[in-house]
Amino acid sequence: MHFLFDGPEEARYTILLAHGAGAPMDSASMTAATESLAGQGFRVARFEFAYMASRRSEAGRKPPPRAETLKPECLAAIEALGPSRSLIIGGKSMGGRVASMVADDLFAADRIGGLLCLGYPFHPPAKPEQLRTQHLADLKTPTLIVQGTRDEFGTREEVDGYALSPAIEMLWLEDGDHDLRPRKASGFSASGHLATMAKTVAAWAEARPGQR
Repeated sequence: MHFLFDGPEEARYTILLAHGAGAPMDSASMTAATESLAGQGFRVARFEFAYMASRRSEAGRKPPPRAETLKPECLAAIEALGPSRSLIIGGKSMGGRVASMVADDLFAADRIGGLLCLGYPFHPPAKPEQLRTQHLADLKTPTLIVQGTRDEFGTREEVDGYALSPAIEMLWLEDGDHDLRPRKASGFSASGHLATMAKTVAAWAEARPGQR
């Protein structure tokens, strides 16, 4: 398994990030988020699911498979990295969703310490009735979801009406889209939002149960 590493090797916490459905692990969005997290002292490891990695060497674009079928690859990445309570798993969009599907069993076995989702895909764009939240209602793993308020995969108004586990904390970034980017006219900046995200993740990581 190939990883991209950022941040200090001796970091207290490692964050494993998987990419979203349509962009690779070294996309501009993933790289910017990673650099912000590494700047807060995290060791960040990025990896690619096989369908995405194959696009680098094969002609054509393999479509993303169903998220459920990617759980074995997520588990393999965790195993290769070294499971422990100091490991936080997650990812952008679909990557975070896949991690959320395997989190509870790993957390119960002391193999991870938390879950971080950047732009969770609560539903497909323009299909708010197709919710992807059933397993989130009973989630036991300490979780932080970072979401833009105008994310087409789940706006603040929509998500406020969902039944989510009390283990889930939400960080809302004003006017942010699915990549957490605000519009220029909003008065906010992408760099500012990423800085807020990284600082909040750092505070959350220390405040999780058993970390104090």
